Amino acid sequence: MERLNSELYYQNCHIMKENERLRKKAQLLNQENQELLSELKKKISKGNTKTDAPNTIVDLNLGSSSSQNASSSSN
Repeated sequence: MERLNSELYYQNCHIMKENERLRKKAQLLNQENQELLSELKKKISKGNTKTDAPNTIVDLNLGSSSSQNASSSSN
């Protein structure tokens, strides 16, 4: 019983380390996504002012709000 408990403890430690690694990776990917989105919005905005077209930037953040809330609530 004690051996099983030790094995489960080490598995749990490994899972927690992996979870932390994945959380950090997700945060970096989210940050990169936000930077790319900002660049895209700037390019679209510049393109629209050159052609005098109405500014119709699609909000690409709609799908990412739930993942941001999940990552920030776990911190």
